[in-house]
Amino acid sequence: MATTRWKSTLYPSEKFVEACGAVVFNATEPEQVLLLYYAALDEWILPKGRRNCNESRKDAVIREVLEESGCAIRLRPVTMETRAPSDFEAADVKDVPRTYDSLTEAFMLDVRDLGKGNGVKLVWWFIAELDSIVGEGEAQFEPRFFRGDKAVEILTFQKDRDVLMKALELVERAANNTTKSEEHNVKSMERGPDGSRVSQFDTTPESAD
Repeated sequence: MATTRWKSTLYPSEKFVEACGAVVFNATEPEQVLLLYYAALDEWILPKGRRNCNESRKDAVIREVLEESGCAIRLRPVTMETRAPSDFEAADVKDVPRTYDSLTEAFMLDVRDLGKGNGVKLVWWFIAELDSIVGEGEAQFEPRFFRGDKAVEILTFQKDRDVLMKALELVERAANNTTKSEEHNVKSMERGPDGSRVSQFDTTPESAD
């Protein structure tokens, strides 16, 4: 009987659980990050919770954040590396990291050994932004927004800090890419003979007024 050449562990459905969490940004300048204060244990954490049966991961994270914090969110597109192929590539594309824009996929996976034969917990992390505050969340949590660097200091657990720092890196990268794109668009404008600006992509002069 042939065996796989990769180290592998199989978990039946009763031996794993999935959860989904989010790093949620608001629209302030500078942007702030949502944390939850769990008073019973005196802990500052990121919002997350278990995925329900027949629920997609993206739907799960939106629901969990709303339930815990009262905040309605939408997933935030970012540029990041992933080994998932895009929908326009060949089926046999090589399994290596590639960078894609406008992704709303999970940017981090935390695999936790639950010990004592209880299997594993898979926590998928997403980047999101605040849409609106629609009410109060669960009573045991106090939602608060903090500036990114302050949130890193406040979080109780190192793994949450690692998740947040990666999210901050991706959001900053997206902001830098936007700035570079805007600068490129400005540089692509040339002056016409009458002093008006003409885009290299459009020969119609733009009014100087």
